Amino acid sequence: MTNSAVFHCPACGTAYPADRPIWRCDCGGHLNLEPRPGLRRADIDATDASLWRYRATLALRGPPRVSLGEGWTPLVARRWEDVAVQFKLESQMPTGSFKDRGTAVMLNHLLEVGVGPIHEDSSGNAGSSIATYAAAAGLRCRIYVPAAAPRGKIVQIAASGAELRTIPGTRQAVTEAALAAVGESFYASHNWHPFFIEGTKTLAYELWEQLGFAVPDNILVPTGYGSNILGLDRGFDELTRRGEISRRPRLFAVQAENCAALAAAWAADAADYVPFSPRPTIADGIATVKPVRTAEVLSALRRSGGGVAAVPEDEIGPALKALGRLGLFVEPTSGTAAAALRQLLRDGTIRPEQTTVVVLTGHGLKATDKIGELLGVS
Repeated sequence: MTNSAVFHCPACGTAYPADRPIWRCDCGGHLNLEPRPGLRRADIDATDASLWRYRATLALRGPPRVSLGEGWTPLVARRWEDVAVQFKLESQMPTGSFKDRGTAVMLNHLLEVGVGPIHEDSSGNAGSSIATYAAAAGLRCRIYVPAAAPRGKIVQIAASGAELRTIPGTRQAVTEAALAAVGESFYASHNWHPFFIEGTKTLAYELWEQLGFAVPDNILVPTGYGSNILGLDRGFDELTRRGEISRRPRLFAVQAENCAALAAAWAADAADYVPFSPRPTIADGIATVKPVRTAEVLSALRRSGGGVAAVPEDEIGPALKALGRLGLFVEPTSGTAAAALRQLLRDGTIRPEQTTVVVLTGHGLKATDKIGELLGVS
């Protein structure tokens, strides 16, 4: 950990020391953390069964002020389509979703730089995570969510004591409500703040270590804004530059076909966002109309040799049920990754003999109402 972290704006080139609460550039563009040196396996704190075992590579000044034991989630082997697959259970995080990786690192950075009250917008999981960690840190917190968000996520946010504001309309309307409140409190946005990606990069380190200090051939991730893809790209880049790995895995961003901004850009062979017509999807956690870092996510996918897989709505439910029969109870958003793997195996993009990791990003308890409807349970 170090106190020399620097933010950089890719739009205008301005650099800012990461010593104050800031979430975007004065020009309006998003900020990125400048590249980090990474770590070697000797730098891992093997006594710490959490993401903080990799704290030597994190751009923080000191040890965490708040932690709920996030990270070091199980990597379990199952057979899918009669193929050996590794499932990464990010659903086993403290608040039930992968968002705890990014939240833990982002909140600890904000505590270091003296943040006050915070707010965030979310489809549910990030709001639950940030509200929970804010409660643990003693920070006042307000969360904006869609009025149609799963009840389990809304209840989880409320249980933390955060102020909850439900917004009618689209997911984009929720973001706009949060942006309008920027003058009231600090916008601790998991989609904008670069320290969130600094947290999700630990997923790359974890997979590398859990696979015996090796990298898989393929990683499939349910993707909305793309923080896991960008974190994996950042983490594997650090490991490459440190000489710990000689190749990188192919990254596949999985989207619901009904709301697939990245898939639309990928199909058009575009370098950045292209307009498309979103429709409702049961995979609410990845129903993102306009990702903040579209160009960077697309670049990361292309660098890896991977791509984007868009899953038809009628394939999500069957995949979710099949995961349940393997003992993997996850929310519909996670079901998209398993459905995509089925698709990619059948068309030959992924071969059976390859090492493939499917990241299951959220627990089924987050969406029991929707899952009950799929299963016909009243």
